[in-house]
Amino acid sequence: MLPESTPLPADTAPVPAPAPAPAKLVEVSSLTLEGLTRFLTEELGERSFRAGQVYRWLHQRGATSFDEMTDLSKGLREKLKARAEIVPLVKDAEQRSVDGTIKYRWKTRDDRYIESVYMPSEDRKTLCVSTQVGCAMACSFCMTGTLGLKRNLTPGEIVAQVHAVNREVRKLEKLETLRPLSNLVFMGMGEPLHNFENLKTALSILQSEDGPNFSHRHITVSTVGLVPMIERFGQETDVKLAISLNASTDEQRSKTMPVNRKWNIAALLDACRKFPLRQGRRITFEYVLLQGFNDSDEDAYRLIELLKDIPAKVNLIPYNENPGLGFKTTMDERAERFREILCEGHVAAFIRQNRGRDIAGACGQLANRGGENASETTQNPELP
Repeated sequence: MLPESTPLPADTAPVPAPAPAPAKLVEVSSLTLEGLTRFLTEELGERSFRAGQVYRWLHQRGATSFDEMTDLSKGLREKLKARAEIVPLVKDAEQRSVDGTIKYRWKTRDDRYIESVYMPSEDRKTLCVSTQVGCAMACSFCMTGTLGLKRNLTPGEIVAQVHAVNREVRKLEKLETLRPLSNLVFMGMGEPLHNFENLKTALSILQSEDGPNFSHRHITVSTVGLVPMIERFGQETDVKLAISLNASTDEQRSKTMPVNRKWNIAALLDACRKFPLRQGRRITFEYVLLQGFNDSDEDAYRLIELLKDIPAKVNLIPYNENPGLGFKTTMDERAERFREILCEGHVAAFIRQNRGRDIAGACGQLANRGGENASETTQNPELP
């Protein structure tokens, strides 16, 4: 070892300083117009109207690259490439049902997989949207719950499902409109209110006039019953609420829906009574009919009592059987009798047509078969 006073040989190269870590790119597809305006004006030194141009390219035309934004100068596009990114979803698989339903599987940038389901009908074109990779709620009749929660989707990834399916439908049905989808239901993979902040930002983008401009009347968000978040959802958004109830007693519900052990039916329905409803609106209660478990006449009569002071309608969902979960679907005659009892008790009730059963695209069947691995490490976050 050389003494401190000994000079280094002349031909010894100095040790280079470590290179600074590259700046993290801003995910502009996850920004509201207000957030995008701040980024362009404060970070890129651009005039505010440029944000509107970028935003419309992202959320009206569904652009997936800055090079598509042809009314921006080349210089601005280069600045955006250097400082920002549009988070991609890549179509990994597509399955078509005999009933016209199409299930899409998307691959995220970190090699995760999510699914969304397009359900066309004569009067509407509906997309079922996912909000998480997997789900932490572990409902025992649902295949998504077997995956556990891998991570939340960003607002950009939530919205990207809508843009991607708009592109698919335009191409498939040879349509000129930029937004063929008419309705959105947040009933895909994940619990929407468990990813509330990102859901709220995505809803803001989807409802914005400079974006897809969906009406609040045509968006429904479903929850298993995260009671503290139901109040926030009512205060901070204006879209429709659906509650996944699926039982007429706490004993039943706790066996199939672990969330009930933290917030029981009484707490859930109390939150529903306090939920701010626009005039003429009702809360939708989803009730999956499980043969011999929750489909008796007594269950129907109890359900009438539970909902008697809540503006409600009930969607009865014949169970979509999943391998290994141990439940059977209710027969048609029993489902119809259940509906008749509810109607006689002045509860509006409908048997919901299941779409995409033959492609595992129906309610409770989204599980990324061939994609996400249920044995991978999952997150175990605290509920709110």
